[in-house]
Amino acid sequence: QVRLLESGGGLVQPGNSLTLSCAGSGINLDSYVVGWFRQAPGKQRDGISCISSGDDTTYYHDSVKGRFTITRATNTLYLRMSNLSPEDTGVYYCAAAEGIPDIIVECTLRDYEYDYWGQGAQVTVSS
Repeated sequence: QVRLLESGGGLVQPGNSLTLSCAGSGINLDSYVVGWFRQAPGKQRDGISCISSGDDTTYYHDSVKGRFTITRATNTLYLRMSNLSPEDTGVYYCAAAEGIPDIIVECTLRDYEYDYWGQGAQVTVSS
């Protein structure tokens, strides 16, 4: 059974940093297309960052470029968030989509492209 378990959410003051983790079980996140999504209160879920399979190319939504960093290692996906603002408040979800062996599969920020989802981690940025 595939499971994605997120951790690291919480309350943080504006300008501070936070790192989210997403551990894979029954799945090898190191070879999948993976991404992070965010759902702000009262809004739809949006893609914010992802990593392609095969070449590990990363992509970022304009709203987080230069502040967020996505990485993965040892079957765990990470999102390092810096210089956080109240607009970053929301539930953060990790997601994975199966790659193709020996072929580069470019990631997207479209949620319907992903097959597996974590349960979500609440991040609240407030003073």
